[in-house]
Formats: sequence, C-alpha cells, structure tokens
Amino acid sequence: MSSLGAPPVEFLSIGRNLSRLAAEKPDAPALTVDGQTLTFGQLHARTNRMARGLLAHGAKQGDFVTIALPNSIGFIEAEFACWKIGATPQPVSWRLPAHEMKAIIELANSPLVIGNDASVQAGRPIVSPDALLAASTDETDLPDAIAPHWKAPTSGGSTGRPKLIVAGTPGVVAVGAGEGALWRYSGSDTVVMTGPLYHNAPFGLTASALHAGAHVVLMIKFDAEETLRLVERHRATWLYLVPTMMSRIWRLANREGFDVSSLHTVWHMAAPCPPWLKEEWIGWLGGEKLLELYGGTEAQTITVIDGNEWMAHKGSVGKPLALGEMKAFGPDGKMLGPRETGEIYLRRDPSLPPSYRYVGAEARTLPGGWESLGDIGWFDEDGYLYLADRRTDMILVGGANVYPAEIEAALDEHPLVASSAVIGLPHEELGNQIHAIIQPREGLDLDDLHRHLAERLLIYKRPRTFELVRENVRDDAGKVRRTALRDERIKKS
Repeated sequence: MSSLGAPPVEFLSIGRNLSRLAAEKPDAPALTVDGQTLTFGQLHARTNRMARGLLAHGAKQGDFVTIALPNSIGFIEAEFACWKIGATPQPVSWRLPAHEMKAIIELANSPLVIGNDASVQAGRPIVSPDALLAASTDETDLPDAIAPHWKAPTSGGSTGRPKLIVAGTPGVVAVGAGEGALWRYSGSDTVVMTGPLYHNAPFGLTASALHAGAHVVLMIKFDAEETLRLVERHRATWLYLVPTMMSRIWRLANREGFDVSSLHTVWHMAAPCPPWLKEEWIGWLGGEKLLELYGGTEAQTITVIDGNEWMAHKGSVGKPLALGEMKAFGPDGKMLGPRETGEIYLRRDPSLPPSYRYVGAEARTLPGGWESLGDIGWFDEDGYLYLADRRTDMILVGGANVYPAEIEAALDEHPLVASSAVIGLPHEELGNQIHAIIQPREGLDLDDLHRHLAERLLIYKRPRTFELVRENVRDDAGKVRRTALRDERIKKS
C-alpha cells in the first residue's frame, strides 16, 4: 500500500495486459467495427499471430512502424501487434500526399508500412493486416516486450512540415491506477469512437479504453445519425466528439428520436467549440456529462472542464491539472497578468519525466522550461484559460489582430452553414482581407448570412469574400489546415 492508502500500481506491458484481459474475460466484446465484433480472446490470439508476422517482415523492438490504414479492425490489431514485439506504432493518414507520406516514413525510419494500398508511395515494403495475420498460425503468447515509446503520432501543425511527436511513456499499462480514471471509462463501459485513428486523441483514447477492458465501437467514418444509432443500439456509456460533429448531430431533425440516456460521459476536444453550441449540448445531456479537454499531443499538461463548471466560466477550456502549469506571455517574453492576451506557454512539473520528444522539429521555448503549442489566449483571475486562436493562424487586417476561430464560430452558428474555414488573403491596403470558405446547406442565402454576421462581429472582422464549396472544410478530426487552404487560393489568383 502507498502512504495514502491507495492500492499498489501494477505496471504491465501492453501485450501482457491484453493477455490478462483475454484470460479474465475471453468472450467479452473488445472491438466492434461495421457490425463485426472481436472478443478480448480473439483480439489477443489474432494479434499474437500478427506480431509474429511483423517479426517475419523484419520489424523489431524499438522500431517505429508506420500504420497507414483507415479506421478498421486491422488498424487496432496492427497497433497491438507492434506493442507485443516492443515496437512503436506510428499512425498516419493513408490519404496523405506522396511527398508528405514519404517525409514522415523517412523521419520514422520504419522498416515497413502496414497498409492496404500498394499504390502508397512509401519507399518501404507495404504489408496488409491480412498478410501479417497469414504469416503465422501460432496464437500463443510471445516473450514479453515493452516498446520504448507507446506511440509516435505525427503533426504538420500550421507549417505543413511533418514531425513525429514521440511519447515519453513506454508501452506499459498502469493497472492498479485505473487506466481510464481520468477519462471516466472502465471495463464495464461501451465507448463509441467517432474520430480517425491517425489523429492523436482518437488513437490514444481508443487504446486506453481497450487497455481498461472497455468495449470499443469504432466508426469507419463519422456520420451524425449513425453515431446516435450506435449509442442507442449498444447502450453506449461514453462518446468522443469534436465541435464539427457536435454541430451536425445537433442539427439533425430526428435527433430527439434516439435514446442516448445510457451516456454518462461525452468528451469533446481538438478544436474550439462555439459557446452557443456548447450551451445547447449542456441543456440536452446535462453539464455533468459533457467534458472538454485542451492540450497538445505533447501532453506537457492539460486543462479539463465539465459543462457545469463551464457555465460559471463561459468560453473557458478549464484550469491546468497538476501535471504542470500554463501562463500567457507577451511578444517580449514577459509573463502577462489576468485578462491580458498572449501566447500560451506550458511547463511540465519538473519532478515528472518528459512527456514527449520531437523528431523533425524543435520546440518553441522560453527560458525556465516553458514550451508553446502556438495558441493565443488569456487567463481570468481564477486561473481559467480562454483561447483565441493559434499564433500562426492569426490574420493581421489593417493593423488589427483577427482570430479565424471567432469568425468561424459566428459562421457555424448559422443553421445553413455545414462547415467553415476562415483565412487571410493578400490585400494591397489592409495587408490581408478575410476570406470565408463555406460548405453550405441547401438554401443558404449570402445576404442573410451577411445580416447574421453583422449581429455578431465587428465590421473589420467580417469576411470580405465568400467561397462556397461542396466538401467538408475540416477533416474527420475537425481540424482545418489553413496554411494549405491559403496557399491553394493564392496560387490560383
């Protein structure tokens, strides 16, 4: 027992933890994708075979192994196979442009790529999950192995230059600590994961839920109505969303026809949530069920806030947890006081090991161990953080700072705007003019949209030009790559 009377924490390799779960509940559902379910016993046996397939293809302990797959059972099996040989899964979008895919694989120095598409320009052997499974029929446990780093997701950020964000934590599970305590799931929960596994939060949360023994229902691709259908069908208790998904669910005409009473926790993160939308969800589900997290893949520290606390601090993303601290700094590197807007820097508790390291980039730092993720914001007198936007996304219009996220929130509040992104385009007099890229719903009238924005934004913050597009402006994880959008439009002009 510890000095606080808590039970001792048992650390197991991720492979051994799955073996434990397979022994304790072999017939319990572990993973459901598109109607197909694997039990914990099946997941363990199949990934033992696939791990041997990885070894046969030259992967070894300590390697980064790139996974370029859509959401699927094969993706989950691939990552567990990596962990079982002590390798680090390195997820990427299978739809990346060839030059970006190649750059990431070169950074990772992956011995192979786990993928289904032989046309991927990887410069390395491409092996499918089925081929790995077929490489061995031996379902017995492998010798225990621990990956030096449990994950190595990628990020291009606003610069578009890829980097690996290598986790500081090895491939172990802290069983006695309750793997899902922070996230509010346990072995009795059913988790619906809506996001793409090549993004950090869906990857990490799905893995953590499985480590805890929860049943994960993984969507191949987000669909608003199907999300509610899955929650009702599986009596799901836990749901992951990003604000774009929240908006699409909220606007469903038949939303109230689904039974979502089984949910006890709904997390949202990855992008700013418009306050009006957050209030609607709090009113619908209850503030105690809705939680928001702010932090980077780097995980120096995070903030967490539930809906009830948010109602008392509207617009905030919460206060930093005990892992570290956050402060706003001015351009001169001076720490700012309450309600002064600046760049947000994070500092991990020095008694804790580093939470990450970069491959292919350097951190943006200030003396004293402070690191920036590039976000702009301010703190109130109680220490609650309020975000404005990313430093690199800020638009300078006639000498005034304009934050795209504020404009996008106003645009997305219009019932006939499905998604939006705001960028700055060159302007001779103003330096930049605000350009809105909008995916409309049927019947959107631009005159009505102008009136809508006039009620919500100062005149210099309103878009001067509008562009209507058919596709979702944001990716499946709710992210928008403004630099790429801007470059494309400048190139065409």
